[in-house]
Amino acid sequence: MGKSASKQFAEEVLRTHNEYRRKHRAPGLKLSSKLNREAQQYADALASTRILKHSAESSRGQCGENLAWASYDEPGHFTAMVWKNTKKMGVGKAKATDGSTFVVARYFPAGNIVNQGHFEENVLPPKK
Repeated sequence: MGKSASKQFAEEVLRTHNEYRRKHRAPGLKLSSKLNREAQQYADALASTRILKHSAESSRGQCGENLAWASYDEPGHFTAMVWKNTKKMGVGKAKATDGSTFVVARYFPAGNIVNQGHFEENVLPPKK
């Protein structure tokens, strides 16, 4: 995927995240070139092996991660998208030799914390 296509994809993913975050009363995310670069490197690695698995926690530091694999072009994983305390994100997308697509979204700081109260404080019900 060329630079302009990857930038356009990242901006589209960011826009979608922020639409849902607004509905769930979480502040908008900003794209991080560092997280984009790291997410793209991991998406390329996933596409080369064609095995969907999370990266080692030690390799992504304090970042959360969503992964998607599809033979069509759709990303997912909702609660990480709307986690209120997350501030930045990065996106990577790569095609495997079989034509399937791997998408990596990285979030800083990480969300989906299962400790008591974190979910309720960070995944707010949508506005009516």
